[in-house]
Amino acid sequence: MGNYKFILSGGGTGGHIYPAIAIANELKKRHPNAEFLFVGAKDRMEMEKVPQAGYKIEGLWITGLQRKLTLKNLMFPFKLISSLLKARKIVSQFKPNAVIGTGGFASGPLLKIASGRKVPCVLQEQNSYAGVTNKLLKDAVAKICVAYDGMEKFFPAAKIVKTGNPVREDLIMLTSNKEEALAFFELQKNKQTLVVLGGSLGARRINQLIEKKLDFFKEIGLQIIWQCGKLYYEEYKKYHSNTVKVMAFINKMDCAYASADVIISRAGAGSVSELSIVGKPVVFIPSPNVAEDHQTKNAMALVNKNAAIMVKEKDLELHFDTVFSDVITSEEKQKEIAKNIKEMALPNATKDIVDQIEMLLQK
Repeated sequence: MGNYKFILSGGGTGGHIYPAIAIANELKKRHPNAEFLFVGAKDRMEMEKVPQAGYKIEGLWITGLQRKLTLKNLMFPFKLISSLLKARKIVSQFKPNAVIGTGGFASGPLLKIASGRKVPCVLQEQNSYAGVTNKLLKDAVAKICVAYDGMEKFFPAAKIVKTGNPVREDLIMLTSNKEEALAFFELQKNKQTLVVLGGSLGARRINQLIEKKLDFFKEIGLQIIWQCGKLYYEEYKKYHSNTVKVMAFINKMDCAYASADVIISRAGAGSVSELSIVGKPVVFIPSPNVAEDHQTKNAMALVNKNAAIMVKEKDLELHFDTVFSDVITSEEKQKEIAKNIKEMALPNATKDIVDQIEMLLQK
């Protein structure tokens, strides 16, 4: 039951931070006396989110390389050297038994140093298209936990374990019944319900689409739970009514999912994993502004198995109405997509990732 020490590193976006916290929580359950240290990038959101989850964090002075020549890029070599030195100091002082990287710039220097010191390292790749940092670390680590098939094109096949992405515990136990959930939002039980998710900050393009389509949704008899995000709430709250519930943020996600007949969402790795477990028909509108367009690739992995529908932002004007009407009017189509997406769910991801870490500790 040794007093293990674990370093977890990842960040830049919620998609990298959330899995790291979920893995730490599961390790803590199994090893209550273990010590944990997170390592992130100095000015990114992990510096706030990780302490909120009850863990210590150290920040490295690191950013990614910009695509074009900027002052930031000229600083990159200095930041990299500074981060490697600090990572070396952290590993020497903390003496971890294992290091887990969930992607994002900060995990690069840390896993490079730790693996050089023969500390067992595990990578967790959330997307169907591997991130830059994880690709650079592929030879240094012992195991790579992935969420999609076909990841051999990025990583050595012998190191890959398909575990899925960690998702919130409360979703795995999703038990809210539909009637109660609709009552919670003060919606009617004889109407179909659309749930719109643009992420916690919101997605401008999705909000513009919903605003434009409110009459269209009304005509086809839909009621809507619209999470517009805190950046946009002031702009859209005027549309709040009996049939359109406008919210900055949905606190009771389980009720929102239980209410939904159809969901419109971005296609970040975390959302895709979560929605697979929820098992409702989804229309993905991927964000085009992310590295390597990986949201489109995440969505396509489901679309190719007839487990979701996707409309690209640039095609919304042309195709949205047809595609959406197609799903909302056919119960058969809804059932088929829901069944297929559910089959892709990997609800035990966190436990399976921690099992891999345990096997390395035993060696």
